[in-house]
Amino acid sequence: MRFAHPLSLAFATLMALPAYADGELNLYSSRHYDTDERLYSDFTEATGITINRIEGNADELIARIQAEGQNSPADVLLTVDTSRLKRAKDAGVLQSVDSDILEKRIPGYLQDADNEWFGFSQRARIIFYDKTRVPNPPQTYLDLADPAYKGQVCHRSSTAVYSQTLLAAMIENFGEEEAKAWAQGMVDNFARDPQGGDTDQLRGLVSGECDIAISNTYYFARALRTEVKGLEKDAIANIGWVFPAQNAEGAHMNLSGGGVAVHAPNRDNAVAFLEYLASDKAQEYFSAGNDEYPAVPGVGLSPSVAALGMFKPDDVDLSAVAENVPAAQKIFNEVGWK
Repeated sequence: MRFAHPLSLAFATLMALPAYADGELNLYSSRHYDTDERLYSDFTEATGITINRIEGNADELIARIQAEGQNSPADVLLTVDTSRLKRAKDAGVLQSVDSDILEKRIPGYLQDADNEWFGFSQRARIIFYDKTRVPNPPQTYLDLADPAYKGQVCHRSSTAVYSQTLLAAMIENFGEEEAKAWAQGMVDNFARDPQGGDTDQLRGLVSGECDIAISNTYYFARALRTEVKGLEKDAIANIGWVFPAQNAEGAHMNLSGGGVAVHAPNRDNAVAFLEYLASDKAQEYFSAGNDEYPAVPGVGLSPSVAALGMFKPDDVDLSAVAENVPAAQKIFNEVGWK
């Protein structure tokens, strides 16, 4: 699978959203993006369903649904990263959904094997580097552990879900032994102790504290599209990027997705909302509004995302990756990845 250029517009989806009179949907969301407001308002306009939102940390929302039990008002849980979606499933707060629309539009590797969660947008986790200081940047994730890059690499902490999921994917693709050797090599090559978010890793390139950094694409694409403090246009002019492992497994993808809550009082509306998120209109907005990659193949990209170029994504089964998160955390502890 390769992501399409924005000029290669997909055919408009033929599905019709059901019209509900005075319906409601109670959405528990850990997506903290103001641009998602457009998704919600468009859904309400198309269906007449009013969305009531509760926002918070993913773990807090999962715990809240558990504590509310059968009286929980939650209809849909939206969150970021496969590990959190698995956490929600393991906690028993989601239910299986039988939807021909979701099955047809969302690729199998971006959905739970039991149809309890579905991915709706993606971010590639790739290598960024300073072009003036790194003439031969690493071309794969494994290359990042090469001693040639000692003292040059910046990454987030081991407690960050993006770190955990990347290592979990390495385990799935290469086995635990090679994944542990990679993690040890990364620790040996760190320019500083892991700290901050992805934007901070990119700022480390600008400040010169790092020569190489790993970040999700949408943080950099956002800086291409609009002003981001510390990542102004002139500041990032010398930053290059590599989509790793293009002749092998492909670039690691993080997922944003959701599912229907186990005791959803408005189940039909909840399913309709998930189906709407898989529509061409919503998928295009994930890209235009938050610089993400659509989950549905063939949907056009926004200019800021398309500017990063075409690439081969890793299509490893994300349900299998999520199963490896405990093993990833064990490796982090063993190699001293703070």
